[in-house]
Amino acid sequence: MSDATHRRKRLVVKIGSATLTTSESSIDYGFLNDLADQVAQVRAAGWDVVIVTSAAIACGLEALGIAKRPTDMPSLQAAASVGQSALSTAYAEAFGAQDMLTSVVLLTRRDTADRSAYLHARDTLDRLLELSVVPIVNENDTVSVEQIRFGDNDTLAALVACLLDPDPM
Repeated sequence: MSDATHRRKRLVVKIGSATLTTSESSIDYGFLNDLADQVAQVRAAGWDVVIVTSAAIACGLEALGIAKRPTDMPSLQAAASVGQSALSTAYAEAFGAQDMLTSVVLLTRRDTADRSAYLHARDTLDRLLELSVVPIVNENDTVSVEQIRFGDNDTLAALVACLLDPDPM
């Protein structure tokens, strides 16, 4: 039998900024707590879960006290950098309350286009899942400006799904 027949089923979940933040662009902690509860139930049913998330820029703008989204790229990248920390902490706390450990995996499209980087990302995600970690994947907005312009973590979720070969529900 191959390793694939022994592994748990896999699910990739994409969480968008509008879902993860309140109307004031703050982290919706109630939603995150509910999400953690649902992920715990899915994991108890035999599934491994990888979350592809958005909202780092929104969280960074909130933390920096910037009310209006800037238009210049360095400010957006700075907000993403600050926001990634706040977002990661929020996930870690919500999931930790359900006895789940999370990790941060920052990727760019280039990481999935370069064969060596692709294989390293896949191996890292596989190992995290083997260790019962819930990987939280986000676009590395501090170095990848194309996705900031287009706001497209949907594509990132599809690329992560290709990396992991998830199972249909």
